Amino acid sequence: MQRRGAGTLSTSDIGSRVLLKAWVRRRRDMGGLVFLDLRDRSGVAQVAVYPEAHPEVTRILFAARAEWVVEVEGEVVARESPNPQMATGAVELLPDRACILSRSDPPPFVPDAASDAGEDTRLRYRYLDLRREELQRNLALRSEATLAVRNFCQENGFLEIETPMLTRSTPEGARDYLVPSRVHRGSFYALPQSPQIFKQILMVSGFERYVQIVRCFRDEDLRADRQPEFTQIDLELSFVDEEDVIALVEGLFHRIFPLVGIEPPRVFPRLTYAEAMRRFGSDRPDLRFDLEIADLSQLLAESDFRAFSATVAGGGVIRGFAVPGAAAASRKQVDGWVQVARRFGAAGALTLRRRDGEIQFQVKGVLSEAQLSAAAAALGLEEGGLALIVAAPEATAAAALGALRLELAKAYDLIPEDEHAFVWVTEFPLFEWDEKSDRWHALHHPFTSPDPRDLELLDSAPGEVRSRAYDVVLNGMELGGGSIRIHQSEIQSRVFELLGIDAEEAEHRFGFLLQALRYGAPPHGGLALGLDRLIMMMVGADSIRDVIAFPKTASATCLMTEAPAVVDQAQVEELGLALLAEAPAPSAVESKEQD
Repeated sequence: MQRRGAGTLSTSDIGSRVLLKAWVRRRRDMGGLVFLDLRDRSGVAQVAVYPEAHPEVTRILFAARAEWVVEVEGEVVARESPNPQMATGAVELLPDRACILSRSDPPPFVPDAASDAGEDTRLRYRYLDLRREELQRNLALRSEATLAVRNFCQENGFLEIETPMLTRSTPEGARDYLVPSRVHRGSFYALPQSPQIFKQILMVSGFERYVQIVRCFRDEDLRADRQPEFTQIDLELSFVDEEDVIALVEGLFHRIFPLVGIEPPRVFPRLTYAEAMRRFGSDRPDLRFDLEIADLSQLLAESDFRAFSATVAGGGVIRGFAVPGAAAASRKQVDGWVQVARRFGAAGALTLRRRDGEIQFQVKGVLSEAQLSAAAAALGLEEGGLALIVAAPEATAAAALGALRLELAKAYDLIPEDEHAFVWVTEFPLFEWDEKSDRWHALHHPFTSPDPRDLELLDSAPGEVRSRAYDVVLNGMELGGGSIRIHQSEIQSRVFELLGIDAEEAEHRFGFLLQALRYGAPPHGGLALGLDRLIMMMVGADSIRDVIAFPKTASATCLMTEAPAVVDQAQVEELGLALLAEAPAPSAVESKEQD
């Protein structure tokens, strides 16, 4: 007899014989009559065990406990008391044959109530946690979405090509995971942070359209929304510009998001980086709510309030946003918001309230009535509303107000749960200045093409050069980013030089790429989408760990396998390595990571 999935039984099966092989989700003893809820990947079905019907079956199944694996065969009948909360709640199985396939120790937690267990416990017993319906549903969607991506790419002329997992270390981006070579002692491979250079080489090689669903590795500092190993949908195309890549990705999203009932707009809105930072204080703005930032610099530059006038005179800005209905905010709430602003480098945040027909600035007597009215009008401050104002250097003001914007939106429940706001952010700066290293860094990566309109600024004003980069954002979460690449060797060399990579080092590290670009490289560009984040947003999960089968903790530890771990001294010696000190044993306890 062919096996059926527990969750597939329905009223159309009444009178049929079926075979189930599944886990015992729950056992209910009703005083002689026992009900077993059996669970497999397809769902849950009820099995009713009547002692008088089949004594041998009764003996076997009466012993079954939670998480035992059983096999039952019998007739599907209509339930006397249907359960509308179960997909199979109109029917049950009356078994006439049964066997125990596997017994289970008492589990440390019940998988269907895994939220009651601490996250460390759930990760340590991940094989139990993965039995949860929610996680099984998430991973099933991940598989379905991945197949949809492959089908879409095949329909659009892409070739799926694998790139190496063992490559060489690069000087940009996060730290690499290094792999010592046994054969070439003293030399190391690096696990790829992305296939960036290889996919560009594939464009030079004439493949024109490449895709790979690829594992990548970054040895980053602790981040709640990152994993040390992750999966990305990696795309690269020849003979394209930004519009081609953007249109392609929008088409891909129209294919995969409807899998969960989300219909993206036909064309996504766009913001330049400068506009996103000025209006929303973030290069990944959440557009599901308003609270748009207004610039008050010109209005208040000549005020008697020195904190404002001195800031503008020193090249800084005065900006803020208004929150409807927040005028009654307490001193404690405001103090909390001030601390948020300070965490992002601002001196603090000041309030402007409109209530009982009056406009009240936190510091009395320093702004004229005309300045108060003008500021309130610029902010869109209505009766009963409160505005937060920050005076600081432009980048600091943007960061502080961007964080406050999210904080206030959550505090006043302004974020619609069922909205999905897609947006492209374009024209990022090509470089950013790093005070610590006292040099320019690539904002994205060193292979991003400068905007042709700004080429003449490369040497005279690098900080003003825009790039041909673009990020796609959903609800304040960056789903992926990409750029049109540099395809001319001389421009790539100039960019390396600006990044402090001299000709000798560039040849040492990237000589093969520079050489390839001299052999007829086509204009090309691409994008990488974070598959883990994509699925997390599609299912509405709170953490990327809920869409990854075997995730690691914030400290890059696998609690289930206790990796990383010490290895035998013989293995270390075989690699030609010597440890400076004895490596500590893996910790059995990890601090809980909050997303």
